[in-house]
Amino acid sequence: MINCLSLVRAVDHPTGPARYGRMFAGLGPLSQDPALLMRAGSPGGICFDPAEGADAADATEAAGWPLFGQIVAHDITADRSPIGVGIDPEALRNARSPKLNLEMLYSDGPVGSAYLFDVDDPAKFLFSAGGHDVPRNQQGVALIGDPRNDVHFFVLSLHVALLHAHNRIVDWLRAQGTPEADVFDRARIMLTWHYQWVVVHDFLPRLVGADLVDEVLTKGGTWFAPEPMQAFIPLEFADAAYRYGHGQIRHSYRLVEGGPAVPLFPDLVGFGPVPDGRWLDLAQIFDVPGRPPAQRAKRLDGKLPASLIGLPHQVTGTVDTTAYQSLAVRDLLRGDTTGLPSGEQVAAAIGAPAVAGGWDRGTPLWYYILKEAEQFEDGNRLGPVGGRIVAEVLIGLLRADPASYLSLQPSFTPQLPASGPVFGLTDLLLS
Repeated sequence: MINCLSLVRAVDHPTGPARYGRMFAGLGPLSQDPALLMRAGSPGGICFDPAEGADAADATEAAGWPLFGQIVAHDITADRSPIGVGIDPEALRNARSPKLNLEMLYSDGPVGSAYLFDVDDPAKFLFSAGGHDVPRNQQGVALIGDPRNDVHFFVLSLHVALLHAHNRIVDWLRAQGTPEADVFDRARIMLTWHYQWVVVHDFLPRLVGADLVDEVLTKGGTWFAPEPMQAFIPLEFADAAYRYGHGQIRHSYRLVEGGPAVPLFPDLVGFGPVPDGRWLDLAQIFDVPGRPPAQRAKRLDGKLPASLIGLPHQVTGTVDTTAYQSLAVRDLLRGDTTGLPSGEQVAAAIGAPAVAGGWDRGTPLWYYILKEAEQFEDGNRLGPVGGRIVAEVLIGLLRADPASYLSLQPSFTPQLPASGPVFGLTDLLLS
């Protein structure tokens, strides 16, 4: 998912204030025939899943988790780097350092990004009428901290839910007697730390397993442990492991209880106002206490649904070959273009058991991670290679951020109320 559907180029800078680098710098690139990769990701290829809707195999986790993963991807790749003559190099490096800090919501705050906030109460975010959409200009373009969060209805709905969470925290702080001059900053920190805590203690255990999360928290990363303010995004993460979520997306979803299942694309494509009457009941994609079980994510098996094999023009733009409308083709070609090692190479480097990928020269790392999840975890979560990369990178980015809760207060526990014994994402979004 680093970024599920946008086309941000990853550039490898081995030194300096880089945004991208290598996690396994000693491993050589896997070179595959691009025509072979394009066939694999096109309709009828090994990455194409003809099953649609209820016919797709269910994973154990709810359907919303890979969508939340896309939110995390957009967060760590948001870039508010200062522009201009005479910018202090240290300030530039700090601005470019990838962080889980909800910059995609807050942008430059009520002063620098006043269009995001309520002019009558600038500590709070502004919404469209009804509260299910962000404000938009007269042409329907979202007034939003990160335009990528308008790519489809689900990620927009999660973005809006986080905005509402901020506003509820503002109300809570005011009820606690917080001085008005401090309300916005405290609400931002409070939401950010709760969100970071959810990533570590709710999202990651579901995705990679609690034992691996505990190991990385206790011992640190073996392959990725950047110093404070020296963090970068490994290409093995950006162009392979964190694109796992493409394999968990279903062809169609139900938005409200008893409603019809509609395809993600083209029906729920974004970049325009939410149609009147459309809203998402979050209990349809996340398990909420007291509600029926949510829809499940698709099992990880190396295949993508028709919605992602034939992306609409609004997402891809004009392409010179129909193969580029396939997200699987794009994922496979990205790994080849950025010179990623094969999955077998990474597995050997970390001492993980190998998967029989079925590729003559070696298995593309993205595809290997999906098949590894299928073989070792029955498609319910990431296996040894994918899990190691994702856990070490996300926890490593938090540790490298001097403002994160892991840096400033590792013993932090959520202050907001929980519906069960442990605070989780649904408490943050729905409380």
